[in-house]
Amino acid sequence: MDARADRTSCGIRSHSKGNAVLTKVLDVLIRKLREHSRLGRDDLMELHGLSHKMRQLRSGEDLIRQGDLPGVSALVVSGMVGRYHLLPNGKRQYLSFHMAGDMPDSQALFIERMDHAVCAIGPASIALLPHRELIRAFHRRPPLSFAIWRETLIDAAIFREAITNNSARTMPARMAHLFCELLYRARASGLATGNSCQVPIGLNQLGETLGMSIATVNRTLQELRAAYAVELRGGELIVGNWRKLAELGQFDPGYLHLKKPPM
Repeated sequence: MDARADRTSCGIRSHSKGNAVLTKVLDVLIRKLREHSRLGRDDLMELHGLSHKMRQLRSGEDLIRQGDLPGVSALVVSGMVGRYHLLPNGKRQYLSFHMAGDMPDSQALFIERMDHAVCAIGPASIALLPHRELIRAFHRRPPLSFAIWRETLIDAAIFREAITNNSARTMPARMAHLFCELLYRARASGLATGNSCQVPIGLNQLGETLGMSIATVNRTLQELRAAYAVELRGGELIVGNWRKLAELGQFDPGYLHLKKPPM
């Protein structure tokens, strides 16, 4: 891609290295990596030396499409994005959801062609980090490469849990488990207020995530609400009884591999 065209593309603006905006953006990534990895002063300086470009996504807008050959990695700065497979009939299977601090396409550093798509779940702000700069940083500071690699391994663990969730658990347990994961991760990243967090996932998307029809999604939400375990209201996830929700969802957060459990 021509660099000049990339700088002027719709929704993207360039930032010079070392400015206050860049520092704030990369602090989001640093906080996330520190959830599971140790980073020294030199590692932090290396990260703050990276350049980035910002992109603002509308709700439902694709950031990455299946088959893309990206030269940048995305960092979620605010909002939420979803990773999904697009099926031949036009339907989607959502694979995972990503919030501030996540790098939803970090696999693109190691594979050539994207085998899934990523779209905004509600409005989202994304920083695009050049692969060439990231790879140079990895060579200079191996702990950074280990931290990003660990991030991709945690993503893989989330995928494995999602497979078990959709194939071996009851409908209420599937939904309860997903809600537990989202709140747990939001609290670890400082994005929750008490037992609530922003989850702008629509009912259709919830069904496409959990393998449920809209009728089943509504019925299952009602069951969880009637149990005073959780509500999804106006894009906000509100957990009324964490212990009950975790029991219903058979939720064991060990697969998230966080150094400091937030709950």
